[in-house]
Amino acid sequence: MTLPALEMSRIEGRDTWVFDLDNTLYPAECDLFAQIDQRMTDFVARFLGMDRAEARALQKQYYAEHGTTLKGLMTMHGMDPAEFLAHVHEIDLSPIPPLPSLCDAIAALPGRKIVYTNGSRGHAERVTKHMELHHHFHGMFGIEDAGFHPKPSQAAYDAFCDAHEIDPGRAVFFEDLERNLKPAHEMGFATVLVRSGKDWSHEPVEARPAGLNDAAHPHVDYLTDDLTGFIRQVLAFLSPLPAEE
Repeated sequence: MTLPALEMSRIEGRDTWVFDLDNTLYPAECDLFAQIDQRMTDFVARFLGMDRAEARALQKQYYAEHGTTLKGLMTMHGMDPAEFLAHVHEIDLSPIPPLPSLCDAIAALPGRKIVYTNGSRGHAERVTKHMELHHHFHGMFGIEDAGFHPKPSQAAYDAFCDAHEIDPGRAVFFEDLERNLKPAHEMGFATVLVRSGKDWSHEPVEARPAGLNDAAHPHVDYLTDDLTGFIRQVLAFLSPLPAEE
């Protein structure tokens, strides 16, 4: 999706780049979240003694109502989060292809780069190492760092900004979930919604990642289905080529 240069004005003066992880930093078409999704269903079924159909329905209900299945299980059943996080993130990362162009684009962004995920910090570290991106980031912020408050809880964003001393007015927030950009935008972040062509119809409407047909919302400054291409446009805006004489 090509954006006119004049629309890049929301990016000007910003030097902190915040990236969601799953289905944002790597392409949704890798379908890693399908593995996580199935492992969550397995965990819920075992933890609550349900069959898989019941467990999956409850999993999706908690995801929609509490922001994450984890938060729902903690709130409604007093679950200790450590075993859940270890179980659901034990996945095969091989579907993520080499993405050298994305690595180069992120490396070229001026200032700090931080991963902020509703998953665990360990999951973020493992995925970014697999992608050979970890050395470009200045920090990782996981659900445990937010006291297990998930995006889009305001408490989560406040904890994130406090932990990394972030001024939202100087930061850009990349996400695949539209609802997670609303509080970020209200705080002053420039917001980028990363869309994909994946079919998300199996997810609750309230918590469905962005598809290619999703339109802009007032709290979404930019839409893109090409993260690398968008970052390259940002870099061109921040460092334009000199005019020919």
